[in-house]
Order: sequence, then structure tokens, then C-alpha cells
Amino acid sequence: MTPAAAKTTKAKAKTKKTAARKAPASKAKPTESASHLIDERIQNLGDWRGETLARMRKLILECDAEIVEEWKWMGTPVWSRHGIICTGESYKKVVKLTFAHGAKLADPSRLFNSSLEGNTRRAIDIPEGEKLDATAFKALVKAAIAHNATSKKKG
Repeated sequence: MTPAAAKTTKAKAKTKKTAARKAPASKAKPTESASHLIDERIQNLGDWRGETLARMRKLILECDAEIVEEWKWMGTPVWSRHGIICTGESYKKVVKLTFAHGAKLADPSRLFNSSLEGNTRRAIDIPEGEKLDATAFKALVKAAIAHNATSKKKG
């Protein structure tokens, strides 16, 4: 093998190792869909958090038939349309819906109650027993979709 060929082979091997190391770890099997994984998350929560996440998911999906469900960052449900609308995380005391560009959205009903200090994201923390105004929430989701669509056109 010539020195140049050996160098090329070594570089390819290094690239493969680096790619494998940087690949995000996921417990999901390649054949599992994001929607199925979100179904499992809701079922595995098995308490008010699962019920809350399921209710909010239903409202999100009712806003636009082309919303895509994704499973990112080693287990976070994500809803997207022209970009990320929001993520849905569950914690011990709250279900958190974080809007990727929430700081740019009008929130006349003041649903955002968390992550208010940043210039980009805004979140809604939903504690046990709290019911959000469905109409106001859907308006916020639709505003996020519109913002994403406008931002895509500019970029």
C-alpha cells in the first residue's frame, strides 16, 4: 500500500469512529416512530403528567394537520411545523411545554409562566390539576406555526 493510500484509509477509519462517537444516543429502535415513542412516554408516566401531556398533545395536533411529531435529545417529544413549535417535558411537579421562539409570540392570555428571562424561548409549566384555556393555547400554537413559516421565508 502506498503512503497516500494508507493515509486515506486511516482518515476514513477516523471519520467513521468520530461519526459513531458523535451520534446521539437513543433508546429507540430505528423502526419505532416518534408518535409511538410519545405514546409510550404518556403511558409510562401513568399519572396526571401523562394525562396532561396527552391532552396538550391533542390540542397541538388539532392546530394543523401537517404538524410533525419528533423524538429528540434522548427522549424529548417535539412538535414541528416549519421548525420547532414546542417540546413537551415531564418533571415531578410540572409538565413543561417550551416554545422554541416563544419570546417572539404575542401571549395576550399570559400562558407563558416559565423561562421568561431569555430572548428566545418561553415555557408553560402546568402543575397537577391545572387546566389551560384550550382556545388560548391553540392560538399560541398557531402563532408559533405562523412565526416559523415567516422565519423560513426570510432565511
